[in-house]
Amino acid sequence: MTRSHPAPRVPDRLIGDAEADARWRARFTAARISTPDWALDAPEANIYVSNASGVWEVYAWDRTTDEHRKVTDRPNGTVIATLTPDGKSIWWFDDTDGDEFGSWVREPFHSSGSTAERALPDVPDGYPAGLEIGRGLTAVGVSTDAGSTLYAHTGDGTTEFYRSDDDAGVSALSRDERLLAIAHSEHGDSRHPALRVVHTDGFGTVADKWDGAGKGLGALEFSPVSGDSRLLVSHERRGKDELLIWDPETGRETEIALDLPGDVLATWYPDASALLVLHFRSGRSSLHRYDVTTGALTDLGTPAGRIGGAGVRPDGTVEYSWSAAHTPPVIRAQAPDGTDGVLLNPPGERAPESEPVTDAFVPGPAGQVHALVSRPSGAAPDARLPTAFVLHGGPHAADEDRFSAYRATWLDAGFAVVEVNYRGSTGYGSAWRDAIEGRPGLTELEDVASVHDWAVGSGLADPDRCVVAGASWGGYLTLLALGTQPQRWAAGVAGVPVADYVAAYADEMEQLRSFDNALFGGSPEEVPQVYTDCSPITYVDAVRAPVLVVAGDNDPRCPIRQIENYLDRLAERGAPYEFYRYDAGHGSLVVAETLSQVAIEVHFAMRAVGLA
Repeated sequence: MTRSHPAPRVPDRLIGDAEADARWRARFTAARISTPDWALDAPEANIYVSNASGVWEVYAWDRTTDEHRKVTDRPNGTVIATLTPDGKSIWWFDDTDGDEFGSWVREPFHSSGSTAERALPDVPDGYPAGLEIGRGLTAVGVSTDAGSTLYAHTGDGTTEFYRSDDDAGVSALSRDERLLAIAHSEHGDSRHPALRVVHTDGFGTVADKWDGAGKGLGALEFSPVSGDSRLLVSHERRGKDELLIWDPETGRETEIALDLPGDVLATWYPDASALLVLHFRSGRSSLHRYDVTTGALTDLGTPAGRIGGAGVRPDGTVEYSWSAAHTPPVIRAQAPDGTDGVLLNPPGERAPESEPVTDAFVPGPAGQVHALVSRPSGAAPDARLPTAFVLHGGPHAADEDRFSAYRATWLDAGFAVVEVNYRGSTGYGSAWRDAIEGRPGLTELEDVASVHDWAVGSGLADPDRCVVAGASWGGYLTLLALGTQPQRWAAGVAGVPVADYVAAYADEMEQLRSFDNALFGGSPEEVPQVYTDCSPITYVDAVRAPVLVVAGDNDPRCPIRQIENYLDRLAERGAPYEFYRYDAGHGSLVVAETLSQVAIEVHFAMRAVGLA
């Protein structure tokens, strides 16, 4: 039934004013680039990803000559890539039409028309589960329906050194390539992994580290100094993401206590004397330098907003991407003397700016819920506005004070936008993140309901013109909201959602199946009532608002069959819905396709609330 349902038409013009209509499109078509990554032993060899060609692809940048070259050229784009330590080769992950299943290929950094070749011919295809490339050893992880397998490749051939039915992956390789850190979930919880360090000579265990139930560990990276076996690790022993330095050979461990209220991650400075610390709290991030010897913490003074990636060059220069809600992203560089300026400008016209966000802290069932709120330009201060509640994916992610062309489109169309960092979000501590365990979806929507009540009660939102929208986990929450909170919503826009959780579990990639086992407390066979209670299809007969679903045919995360199951149930009722499907995976890396989807989504909502 759903296979023949007519697709919604892409509107010729989304916004009546021609200038405004061109502006929202320009935010998507303007070129953007990621923070450059450089080769460990050849820092003049860099790669980044960019949409400059109209598709997100991998680019090489030779800093010696300042030459920029597009490396990949695939119909559905490429964003996963890395460099060999000597800077001579680029490795990128080759899947099929966005299905995320494939293998690593390589090609020369200075290409002369050569074709990319399979990098590890004797490693089978699968979903990527980590990659560490050394001078003499490469470690790679592969995930399939059979579980996780880790391989090591040297000049003597390829060795399978680890296999598990549970989720596992390659995490870090020491500078001298003697030690390899892997993450695993042999204890049964892939959401809170444990660590193991093995010798690369024989792959015997050097040391194991696990902090116990509900406390995950992450191997960030070994010291960049050869012979230094210290490993930088993230932990959550005190209810948030913090740092420690662990020497698996001696067993010595040093917890790093920072006077920062939020979650932190870090990377080493090149001489291992300091850490570059990324601090994240309440939708905003900042950079700091931590001196490993003295314990001194220095704020690098980055502007308020979102840091999208950061690293330290051999000369101590910190390079990072930055944006704020009203300001498009830029790649900046801060010299050791504190001088900060633009490093790279993407080609072409800069994206038009948008509106800032403000914070709302709303009492919720389990504590204060943080939301980011933005109003369309020119809206009267006391006007009740049609409001889009845009719910982030993940679930372990967060909405941030960052530039979003998607948010800006809703604003240009006349909507206020409310983004809710519900329980499950990151940046608010481990307890907030893990509060959805055993009752996912329904828990988050309690927080969304509290923010919805606030938005209506404060005079911001018109209660009859509230739209719920989101993609991935946000798409799942959208469909669940339409069925469990039908009185709140005038329309729902669900991108690549989970719609029928039992069918999704059966079809999804193995890594997500492990994730769901940990989140729900077991499989659908083990805890069937939890999956029933938390699945949108359970409540499909209560949906009364029009629904738009956008989905990819090759999506391994939110597979198409379970979405068709849900839409068939809507069709049986004669309920109003529209379905747009495209030939890619979990989202699109093609700018033209993104423009079509955004136009369809926002125009659908505009029609539902009387703006079109």
